[in-house]
Amino acid sequence: MLNVIKHDAVVEIQLARPPVNALNLDLLRALQQTLADAVRDDARGVVLSGAQGMFSAGVDVPALLTRDRTGVREYWREFFATCAALAHLPIPVAAAITGHSPAGGAVLSLFCDYRVMAEGPYRIGLNEVQVGLVAPDCIQMALRRVVGAYRAERLLVSGALIDANQALACGFVDELVAVEQVTTRTLHWLNETLALPSHAMLETRKIARADLTRTFADIDALPIDAFVDAFFHPQTLSTLQALVDRLKSKAK
Repeated sequence: MLNVIKHDAVVEIQLARPPVNALNLDLLRALQQTLADAVRDDARGVVLSGAQGMFSAGVDVPALLTRDRTGVREYWREFFATCAALAHLPIPVAAAITGHSPAGGAVLSLFCDYRVMAEGPYRIGLNEVQVGLVAPDCIQMALRRVVGAYRAERLLVSGALIDANQALACGFVDELVAVEQVTTRTLHWLNETLALPSHAMLETRKIARADLTRTFADIDALPIDAFVDAFFHPQTLSTLQALVDRLKSKAK
């Protein structure tokens, strides 16, 4: 599910769950553990990458629709816990967005310090509205702090998936490079950051990211039950099921 690649003091964590790196419960838990392992093993930075052409398609919706309310709540708690793990990571983490990154994939990238995306016909965004989901405020704030309040509102309410050039223009991502160079360029940015005086860089980073760490200080204080209630809204379930049916028909 994950490939762990060491680049001297930097650990690259590559999502490796074909065909689209959908985020299921096992992958989320593995990612949390691997982030903790990187810190324990004295890594100085982390790169989160995906497959060429696909960073992550987001939540594994077909698997989620088979779960009862307890199982759905368990899943979303682990998703928020993964966001918290990235928010609280004491070392810089950069996203190598190697292709498409809708919904949950885009969310994970927002908790990183820096985002390098593949240029070309790739899309990114929080398209929750289009699939019948409601992005909770704890996720919305992660987008607001990156693109600003007004732009975040427009993107969230429409559930827009924007192309790479639009993502760069609105600040959703920091750089665009050829798809085969995404990880290399992300490593370059991270190594430049790690070359700075470490105490000053890390303390400044801690202050700058305090809004994230405060919001995700207590997972069980987040509105998980309200989110699960919204998930089981009849319109949401029918929209998600229609999405799964379309995906199955395309796969035939």
